[in-house]
Parts: sequence; structure tokens; C-alpha cells
Amino acid sequence: MIRSFLTVSTGTLASRLLGFARDSMIAALLGTGAVADAFLAAFQLVNVVRRLLSEGALNAALIPAWLRVRDRDGEAAASAFAGRVLGTVSVALIVISAVIALAMPLIITVIAPGFLGSSTLDLAVANARLMLPYLAFAGPVTVLMGLLNAQGRFALTAFSPLLFNIALIAAIAMLLVWHADAGFAAWMLAATVGVAGLLQLLMLLSQRSANLATPLRASFDKEMRGFFAKAIPGMIASSGPQWLMVAGAIIASATPSAVSWLYFANRLIELPLGIVGVAMGTVLVPELTRAVTSGDRDAVAHAESRALELATGLALPATLGLIVLAEPIVRLLFEHGAFGADDSAATARALMWLALGLPAHVLIKALSPAFFARGDTMAPLLATAKGFLVAVALAVLLGHFYGASGIAASIAAGAWSSALSLLRKGTGEFGFSVDVAARKRLPRIVLAAAAMGALLWLTIGLVPSEAHGLIRFVVLGLQIGAGIAVYAVLLQILGAASWREAASALKRPA
Repeated sequence: MIRSFLTVSTGTLASRLLGFARDSMIAALLGTGAVADAFLAAFQLVNVVRRLLSEGALNAALIPAWLRVRDRDGEAAASAFAGRVLGTVSVALIVISAVIALAMPLIITVIAPGFLGSSTLDLAVANARLMLPYLAFAGPVTVLMGLLNAQGRFALTAFSPLLFNIALIAAIAMLLVWHADAGFAAWMLAATVGVAGLLQLLMLLSQRSANLATPLRASFDKEMRGFFAKAIPGMIASSGPQWLMVAGAIIASATPSAVSWLYFANRLIELPLGIVGVAMGTVLVPELTRAVTSGDRDAVAHAESRALELATGLALPATLGLIVLAEPIVRLLFEHGAFGADDSAATARALMWLALGLPAHVLIKALSPAFFARGDTMAPLLATAKGFLVAVALAVLLGHFYGASGIAASIAAGAWSSALSLLRKGTGEFGFSVDVAARKRLPRIVLAAAAMGALLWLTIGLVPSEAHGLIRFVVLGLQIGAGIAVYAVLLQILGAASWREAASALKRPA
């Protein structure tokens, strides 16, 4: 399980790093203001759909269903089921894309009511419509990725999302070289989003390894309706962080540049969240489904315990690092071109508050598979809905007094509301299995992370704010490297991890 987790995490890390490069270039190309707010509002809508469909979200329903069909009726039936799911999803999303294109002015008004009555609304609608072809490609891509994950083929699905960012980075680079006008640049980037989705679909189809029955067939019979009845709540629940950001963007749209500040701050949160969260959704669901189906309580306890250890061990130091180093990280990554010092300061403040919700997001990713493996997608959905309402209610209040920072704090509070709701529900219904080893290791992981955070805090003032970019890059790299090294050593000393045993285990055949 951990080997698969590392495969998915590595692919997600590579994708997120390219995403940082992409967003840094977008900041330099568009800066902040009406054009940037319009583009980022539209792009955030596409990102929600992308996360709603991909990054492990469809695993919640597709993997348990596919495994049940295969175990009950054999490989041929599972292949036919997969072909019907792919055909049905493809047809449905083409129709949905057409409807969304017609309703786009209303949709943008709902997600960014502050744009109403301004030219920013028209820009956002135009950008969003240009991005819509991506939706038609994202559905088939997600089904193919889910089928490969169900068969334990994680490498291709982990690295295929790189194409999305590579295509956008290439387009941005050309626009920067041409010194393109911001409005024209936003249009070209929006059009490139659909091209990026097509490239990813073609790559997955070229592998011919998803075990699909052909020709593909769309069907809305009882079996497919039952599948979608579980899939849709699961997809919405798995995209909780994106829904919370949508809630924040709705409130932030009334404040100039606040949408941009929140977007760039959230991009930094998505790095650790993606590394841990996507891997949880991708690897843990099939692992737990097999254990629950076979009635192997020891296997269930092992999977849930290791997931909780990995989630805590990666999310907690990331949270402390982002809080302590928020401003130098934001300045280094985004303070270029049209993105100025005031934008960096506002984005850093939002980042510090968003980071407080990171452990909650990761906890949700670790807890939700226990429900998905048991065929329950409604409990995670209800927890997500509760967190969304909490975030909106607080954002209206705190956003009025504290702007983007208050909205960021509201998003963090919404995440914790969802996590605690899910924890109470699971504990009451079936109880989460945490073995003896996890109960010993978890407090030691927390102690090691706290010590790492203290070390980073002591090094904050090493670089003056006016230092050259290269100096800031080197010092920040040394700070992060030293923090990771200290954390790793403390985990070994405290007995929370044995790196020699871990390396030996990873070398053994699966």
C-alpha cells in the first residue's frame, strides 16, 4: 500500500510543482485586477469540475462497483461494465457541457456575484465558455484512471495529469515572449485548457490497458442509475476543499483582487493536500474495499492505521511550514511582473489562515475511504455540505471585517466542521480501527513536527526583505531542507519511523 501511495504521491508532487510554475507565470502575465479575477474565477470553476471528476474522486464509487462485478461475474462482465460507464459518462458530459455553456452567465453570477454589473462578468463568462471543452474530455479521462487504479496500475494515472500543466505552461511561455495584452492572453489560456484535456485523454487511450469492452455503449438502465446514485454524492464529497474555495470566492468577489489572493494562497495548500489527499483517495479505497468485502478486520485496521499515520506525518509539518514561511514562499513564487509586494503580503496572510485547515482536509481524505469501501457515499457528502454552510456563514461575517484573511479563516473552519462530523459519524456507526502501533507513533509524530516548526520559526529573520531573489531562493531552500532533515531525524530518534526498515520493505516484491 505504501509503495502505491509513494507512486501516486510522486506523480501528484510533480503535477503540483508544475502547477506552481504555471501559476507563477499566470501571476506574471495577468497580475491582479479585473482580467486576472475574471480568468481565475473561470479557471477555478474548471478546477472544481476537474477535481470533482478526477484526482481519486470517482474512485469512491467506480472502484468498489467494478471490483464487485469482477469478483461476482468475472473479467468479461467487469470489462463490459467499464465500457458502459465510459460510454454513459461521455454522452452525459457532452450534454451537460452544452447546457452549462448556455447557462454560463447565471453560473458565473452565482459563483462571483461581485462581478455583476461590471465588465469582469463578461470576461469571466467568455473565458469559462472557452474552457468548457475540457469538461467533455475530463469525464472519460477520469473513468480510465479509475479503472487503472482498480487494477493496481497507479503509475500511469499518477503522471498523466502532468500533460495538463505542460500544455498551459507552453502557452503562457509563448504569450510572455510575445508580450501579449492581458485580455488576449487570458483568452488564449482559456482555449488551451480544452487542448490540455484532449492530450491527457489521447495518452490514456493509447495505452489500451483499462480492460474496456468495445464498442463503448451509453446506457441509463437500473444498474447504471444505481452506480450514478452512489458516484455523484461520492464525487461531490471528495471535492470538499474545492467547494470550500468556491464558497470563499463567492464572498471574495465583492472585494477587488481578493479572488486572486485566495486563489494563489490555495495553490500552496494544494501541494501537500494533493500529495496526501489524492494518494489517500486513489490507494486507500481499493485497499479498504478488498478488506471490507473479505471481512478481514486485521487488514481494515492495518490500512486505516497506516493511512492515519501517513496523513498526520505529512500534513502536520506541511501545515507548520506554510504558516511560518508563508511570506517568503509567496514572495519567491509569485512576486514577479504585475504581482507586487502588497499582493504578496495579502496572499501570505490568507495562506496562514488556510493552512490551519490543512490537517482537517487530510483527515477527511483519510476517513472518507472507510465509508466509500462500505458503499456509503452519502455520509461524506453530508459532512461536506455541513462544512460548506459553516464556511459561507462565517465568510459573510469575517470577510466583511477582515477581507481575504477572514474568508480564508472561514474556509479552514468549514474544513474542521466537515472532518469532525465525519469522525463522529464513523465512530458511531462502525468505529475506526487504529492499531497499537499507530497509537504509539502518532504522539511522537506530533512532537517531531512541533520541533521542526520551532526550528523554522527561529530562522524567519535570516533574510532581509530587500534581499536579491536568488539569495531568498537559496535561504528558503536551506530552511526547508533543514526542517525536513530535522523532522526525519526526530522521527527516527523518537521511534516513530525506521527509515532502514522502510527502505527494505519497499524493495521487497509486492
